[in-house]
Amino acid sequence: MRFLMTTKGGDAAPPSEAVHAEMAAFVEEMTRAGVLLATGGLDPVGLHISASGGEMTVTDGPFTETKEAIVSFALIEARSQQEAIELSRRFWKIIGEGEGTIQQVFGPQD
Repeated sequence: MRFLMTTKGGDAAPPSEAVHAEMAAFVEEMTRAGVLLATGGLDPVGLHISASGGEMTVTDGPFTETKEAIVSFALIEARSQQEAIELSRRFWKIIGEGEGTIQQVFGPQD
């Protein structure tokens, strides 16, 4: 089962070097285990796309307050939703406070 885990921006101070090191070790562990498929940060501003009547409109952001924008993601392979929750729990233990989502990804797998 694949899950997309996302985090929202916030008002917190940037992570310390110790947090960066701990997160790097966590990412390396998850990558070696084959659980972490992709990860990255996202531009909180983004573009808004809408399509109607065969026409597409692109509008520059921002569209939400920075603290509400999705700013990072991880695509993982887990045996169950509970395992995805446990991996998220480990992530938040390193990062501290914040907010995010876990969504199961449906569709063909590579």
